[in-house]
Amino acid sequence: MTDISDIEAAILGLLYENSHHGYELEKIIEERGMRNWTDIGFSSIYYVLKKLEDKELVVNELEKVSGKPSRKVYTITYQGKLMMQDKSRELLSENIKLISPFDTGVAYMDILTPNKAIEYLTSYRSSTEKRIKFLENSVEMHQNINSPFNVIALFSRPLAMLKAEKTWINEFIEEIKAHNDMED
Repeated sequence: MTDISDIEAAILGLLYENSHHGYELEKIIEERGMRNWTDIGFSSIYYVLKKLEDKELVVNELEKVSGKPSRKVYTITYQGKLMMQDKSRELLSENIKLISPFDTGVAYMDILTPNKAIEYLTSYRSSTEKRIKFLENSVEMHQNINSPFNVIALFSRPLAMLKAEKTWINEFIEEIKAHNDMED
């Protein structure tokens, strides 16, 4: 069986639920806030669908709509269902190393003055706090509309990680101050 990318898995997962045409997929992606956890742009949906077709994981059928042009409706194949099950198993089974450009900044922050490093880290903390607020609101909204628990988890997991990140940033700023005999 061929492997699929995370973006292909996001689209294939939607087709696992039900057959859709491209614009419907875009609406679902928007409604579910999927762009918060996957890098799928509107323009890439059809490109991904074509790749999934080439891999024989989906098929399409023209649907006639009165007064409108026909549109392609995509349906997952049996092989596509097996691939999606395998991809889900793979993604849920192992914690993979995530590469963050922030770590490159930390690696070379000694080229900055301690004051500048603290200034930039404070800005990073501020952007982290904004993202935390957004995710808290998203969790609350999804709880209020009775979204499935796994959908809420797509917001609560990064929220927990960002809260830990904020704690780490606060401690790191204090460590910089201590190593450089700086006061608050």
